[in-house]
Amino acid sequence: MQAETRVFSDREELARAAARRWLDIYRESVARHGAFYVALAGGSTPRRLYRILACPDISAAVEWQRVHFFFGDERAVPPDHPESNFGMARETLLEHVPVPEGNVHRMETELRGMDAVASRYESLLTDIVPAGGEGIPQLDLILLGIGPDGHTASLFPGTDILQQTGRYVAPVYVEQKACWRVSVTLPVIEEARHVLFLVAGEEKQPVVKQLLTDPGGAPVYPVQMPHYRGSVELYLDAAAAGPELSTEQALQT
Repeated sequence: MQAETRVFSDREELARAAARRWLDIYRESVARHGAFYVALAGGSTPRRLYRILACPDISAAVEWQRVHFFFGDERAVPPDHPESNFGMARETLLEHVPVPEGNVHRMETELRGMDAVASRYESLLTDIVPAGGEGIPQLDLILLGIGPDGHTASLFPGTDILQQTGRYVAPVYVEQKACWRVSVTLPVIEEARHVLFLVAGEEKQPVVKQLLTDPGGAPVYPVQMPHYRGSVELYLDAAAAGPELSTEQALQT
């Protein structure tokens, strides 16, 4: 995985830099086709980013009616559940900015039948998001994290979804978490114009080291599997980067 890599002193600095980059890509996208199609990530690391985007000085710089929010993955829980990615995004960002309700596209994973939920979400993507050169919905930006096991979105090691190329959204049972999820698949991640990984925490060091020491090697982790066609950026806090990687070194990676 070839990525422009930046290291920040802590999660706060990482989140503020990610907010600036989010705004840059928003402006670029609106100038290109009048809208901004972005997929949000769940987890703890993006939480501060979303709160920063909701601050009045930043929110005022965004024409929210031009923004369409999607989600990279979701657990099979109701939207008000503490583990809901949508619920976290709503609490930290969506209910604080004037985005039209019809521009927020969540995965309805509280419903029965994960395969049907995935199919409906795939239809949303294809109906709303313009297709790229490969005929695949091309999101302007996908925000992603990386787990200690190298998963991203809900593409976990050893799961069948890693071989799913015929669908853009698919259900996946994650045995190590003992739960069902719905996730975008590798083709959607590969087609995105921009992929921004937000990675924080010391437990991520082994995966980060593998990504940076052998960027063109055979995939060891799911995050290495996509053949990214757009720009890929890796934002790390110092704990995830580890003591061997300085900011100056990272910028050259």
